[in-house]
Parts: sequence; structure tokens; C-alpha cells
Amino acid sequence: MKVLVIEDDYGIQELLRYNLEKNGFQVIISGDGDEGYRLILEAEPDIVLLDLMIPGMDGLELCKKIRTNLPTKDIPIIMVTAKGEEVDKILGLELGADDYITKPFSVKELIARIKTVMRRINRQTDLSIESKKSSSKIVFGNLEIDDEKYEVKYNDRKIDLTLKEFELLKILAKNPGRVMTRDFLLDTIWGYEYEGETRTVDVHIRNLRRKIWGDQDEGMIKTVRGVGYKFEYSGD
Repeated sequence: MKVLVIEDDYGIQELLRYNLEKNGFQVIISGDGDEGYRLILEAEPDIVLLDLMIPGMDGLELCKKIRTNLPTKDIPIIMVTAKGEEVDKILGLELGADDYITKPFSVKELIARIKTVMRRINRQTDLSIESKKSSSKIVFGNLEIDDEKYEVKYNDRKIDLTLKEFELLKILAKNPGRVMTRDFLLDTIWGYEYEGETRTVDVHIRNLRRKIWGDQDEGMIKTVRGVGYKFEYSGD
């Protein structure tokens, strides 16, 4: 497995190189965001470990660029944040990061998170391949979810979603009226071994609503206070 580490601290670079290679990973190192994106295009890593405070393009800007460009949009990203920077964590998740870890961090925990993210991505890939064998469109009024093409349209406008946003929308839409807890959604979409917070679900739901219905509208995804979410369609 090929890991691209985008980190400008030489000590952390060498720490990660040594421990990742010791655990069987192929490691590529970059010291700034601009070079990092070039290496993503050239080396096609399996996963990116991305520091936020880097020269050139910073981590948040680079994460956004990775997610909004077709050749790179599906590459898993684990963000590395300074301890206590909760705003950056949330923003990173909104921009499409798959996970985050705070400095200082345990190398063992980081490696476990890399493996967890990759297992989750591989499982989602397998599910998407399997679903294509019996795929169909899910339509609720002016919302159309194409399970085969992994596309969503609203009012005939194509909505650009990340993989997890699509999976969230699909599982809710396939179970209209059913209340799904945050824990259930976290386990189903992010994986049973994921140790993140249920707030991750809230961040992605908020981002999903904004992309489809705008900032001021829950749309068809209703909040069940203190529990989770449900998909609700009242008809045309």
C-alpha cells in the first residue's frame, strides 16, 4: 500500500517513514501542499496523510482541491491536526477528509486508523461493484439517486457528492420514514471499527443538505432530535 505523507516537519517525516515502512507500507514524502498535489497526480497513492499547517497550499485548501478534481476525488485522506483545533477538524470533515488524528499522536493509533480507512474504502468499493449487478434508480419527486452511476440529481441538476455523502443519502432514501441513529449511520457508513465521534455524521448530513437543498432547508432528511435522522418525502 502506497502512503503519501504531506508534512513539513522533518522529524515527523522520518518518524512516519520509519514506522510505516516497518509495517509494510510504501512511503512518499512531501514537504508542502503544491508539491504534494503534484505527487498525488504522479504517484497515485492509496491514501494521503495530510498535515494542516504546511507551506504553499495549506492542508484544508489541498483537501478541497483533492476532493473537487476528478482524478483525485476518491483518494482517502487522513488529516493531522494540532491538538484542540476542533474547528479545523470539523472543516476538514466537511471538505471530505475520511478521518483525522491530533498531534501529538501515537504511531500505532495512526497505523490502525490507516488500515481502518482502507478496509472501509475497500468494503464500499466491493459493495458498489455488487450493487451494479442489480442497480436501480431511487426517485422521490425531483430527487433522483442513480445507484449504478453513483450520481444524484435534484431538479435535473447534478449534485457533486463525496462517496460517504452518497452512501448516507442512499441508505436514508432506501428506508423512508425509518429513524436511523447516529451510531447506526456511523457504524454502517464509516465501519464498525471506526473510533470517530457521532458528530462526524452531523457534519456530513449538514454538508449533504447544503449541497442539495441549500443552507436553510433540511430537505427530505429530517432531524429526529436526540436520536438521529430519517428520510421523509411528502409528495409533490
